[in-house]
Amino acid sequence: MSLRVLFLGGTGIISSACSWRAVEAGLDLTVVNRGKTSTRALPPEAHVLTADVEDPAALAEVAAQDFDVVVDWIAFTPDQVRARTDAFRGHAGQYVFISSASAYQTPPERLPITESTPLRNPHWQYSRNKIACEDLLTGLYRDEGYPVTVVRPSHTYDRTSVPFDGGWTIVERMRRGEPVVIHGDGTSLWTLTHHRDFARGFVPLLGHPRTLGDAFQITSDDVLTWDQIAHALAAAAGVSAQIVHVPSDAIAALDPRWGAGLLGDKTHSAVFDNSKLRSVVPDYVATIPFEAGAREIVAWYDEDPARRRVDSTIDEAMNTLISRYAV
Repeated sequence: MSLRVLFLGGTGIISSACSWRAVEAGLDLTVVNRGKTSTRALPPEAHVLTADVEDPAALAEVAAQDFDVVVDWIAFTPDQVRARTDAFRGHAGQYVFISSASAYQTPPERLPITESTPLRNPHWQYSRNKIACEDLLTGLYRDEGYPVTVVRPSHTYDRTSVPFDGGWTIVERMRRGEPVVIHGDGTSLWTLTHHRDFARGFVPLLGHPRTLGDAFQITSDDVLTWDQIAHALAAAAGVSAQIVHVPSDAIAALDPRWGAGLLGDKTHSAVFDNSKLRSVVPDYVATIPFEAGAREIVAWYDEDPARRRVDSTIDEAMNTLISRYAV
């Protein structure tokens, strides 16, 4: 009998690829969402339930159907996790919480980052919330053996997601022949993971008895500098990148929203060791380099001019910073 798997969410950047991979692996997949239109289609074999899991009654109705595995893609606070774990107690053989690699010690004291790297991020509330969720789940496992598995993605992308704040803005500026801002000196190391690669490592964890009570990170082994990422995007767009380096603190002072993601995550080198994942998924390997992913991104945006939206706030912030820091 196929493993009965429930995805809370399933059309996001990461979860969409995992939905397709789960069906390809022969899992009996049910996806719960609110029925909103998404740019990412679900596989036709997936069962779709339309419900708001923030509604306790709706969540209880879903949980009562009983599943071998529940994957929670859309929990971001301890209150959400507590509500989900209460609802699925006795109704699921495994609860998989999607955390974040940004929860790791920031900046890290040593590289590569492993699952034993401490969890501490004083810069970003999003990450602190994920840490609090993990703390709650660790307590549930220790106190009652609740069947928890934690998964920590790093920067995972698909064809819709330019890996810079402001989205398409940076590519549009490069095509206009304008310089772009890269934080720091552009040499910090960053790991980008294509969502299809993530799915290859993720789906085999579902229903795996050696994952309970444990945490796993899933990333590519493809490590680039931020300058290299910008140049790869420029090449995919058929242009060259003119880069102006700006300290992350200066970016944060001008635009706190942009700066939060830098100081809490992207400013610091992030290189990962996937040995623990390979101990349970021995054939895991990421095969899509960012140069190929960049071509997918540009092609998707070029298919429809309406997708090529410029974030005016980021665009103006770049102009201001470039006027101050361009040599």
